[in-house]
Amino acid sequence: MNWQSMTFDWNQVRAFLATAEEGSFSGAARALKTTQPTIGRQIDGLEQALGVTLFQRSVRGPVLTDVGRDLLDHVRLMGETATLISTIAAGQSQEVTGEVALSATDLASAAILPRLLHGLREVAPALHLRIVSSNDISNLLQRDADIAIRHLRPKEDDLIARHVGDFGANLFAATAYLGRAGRPKTLRDLADHTFLGSPDNEQLITTLRDKGIPIRRENFAMSSESGVVLWELLKAGYGMTFMPEYLGETTPGVEKVIPDLPSLEFPIWLVTHRELRTSRRIRVVFDLLVRELSELV
Repeated sequence: MNWQSMTFDWNQVRAFLATAEEGSFSGAARALKTTQPTIGRQIDGLEQALGVTLFQRSVRGPVLTDVGRDLLDHVRLMGETATLISTIAAGQSQEVTGEVALSATDLASAAILPRLLHGLREVAPALHLRIVSSNDISNLLQRDADIAIRHLRPKEDDLIARHVGDFGANLFAATAYLGRAGRPKTLRDLADHTFLGSPDNEQLITTLRDKGIPIRRENFAMSSESGVVLWELLKAGYGMTFMPEYLGETTPGVEKVIPDLPSLEFPIWLVTHRELRTSRRIRVVFDLLVRELSELV
């Protein structure tokens, strides 16, 4: 450890992170319960200690420089680690109780979340987690949920969002189906196979055609709004469809249809209220999901 390289203090880092997250010195001051001049002095001190400029000051407020953007992810990690230390220390003398509502798609709720939540029972055994299984986007501002797993970055300014990574999806089918219908060797071979999808498959058909997969509406034998239903139909051997790679690659009896087919990438965002900064129960669940979901990327 190079102790001499640590020339800044944590209060300066907190001021930088809060300003970047809140978008203004005044917002950072409110979040940290201090004054705007104090935030300004702390950021000036951090810039001097590091020998860089982190924000460009303008009439519209502070704007991150390229260096500031480069450092932001590292500083966020420091903030999460500091929060985790406080949570663990506080947990030695105070239980995390109450309820946290977590919203996710039905497929993620049924097939993914059970793999991720073992640690929560160890850290907060008295906490009640209510899983809101829905393919609709939960309205966090109206308190439909405390935390949501989404594929799109939220547009609401009053929400906190963390991009935990980009996950891959690929074309999977049951081994039994491929043994019966034959294993396609080329993209054109897929036109002779049976697909499963949602009731409106136009976007998927267009995407696949752009990738050289000449499928038609007639290829879709079954459809459902439910990801869980499609997953069960796939496992039962009714056809093939796109599923998350972390699910398809770890399920016995299911295999990737064309091994070298490029993945479709989709982002995973973890979204919550600003209450994250003051609610220990929401923070515990949020931090655990960040760690567990990031390991699946």
